[in-house]
Amino acid sequence: MIDENGEQLGIMAPFDALKIARERSLDLVEISPNAVPPVCRIQDYGKYLYEKDKSDRAARKKQKVIVIKEVKFSVTVDEHDYQTKKNQAVRFLNDGDKVKASLRFRGRQMAHRDLGYKIINRLIMDVGPAGVVEFMPRMEGTTLHAIIAPSKKQEAPAPKKQAAEETATPAEA
Repeated sequence: MIDENGEQLGIMAPFDALKIARERSLDLVEISPNAVPPVCRIQDYGKYLYEKDKSDRAARKKQKVIVIKEVKFSVTVDEHDYQTKKNQAVRFLNDGDKVKASLRFRGRQMAHRDLGYKIINRLIMDVGPAGVVEFMPRMEGTTLHAIIAPSKKQEAPAPKKQAAEETATPAEA
């Protein structure tokens, strides 16, 4: 038996434990029913549930939902269109989202799959440090897919900013 302050009250009968809990206007909660003897605690159960729910909500608030954004290409993509879609992919990766690069083959284009692989591999190389290949290019039917995940960011700008402030302060004085 443990009281509301965390102090042990010793081993006692369930009737006596309930009596003590009611005198203190609290609840008797069974913590470990499989232990010999079972461990019970005197506490405000409603307050316990409220605090547990509050901490669960705070943990969910800090979670990042991973979203997969798709960038579609064709075998006959022009340079400007490729650059635009590459920039979109880099922006998505910098925002922390995964990017699914897909390239659809139509008709006779299936005879030239190597051109599609070149475009997807070029995208992977151009994305560079912004992303890491999670799923290498693979054919699924008439579509070539690759998934790129954002790389782990190292906070290098913060130390540079502090160093700039330190050098600015002695010059002003």
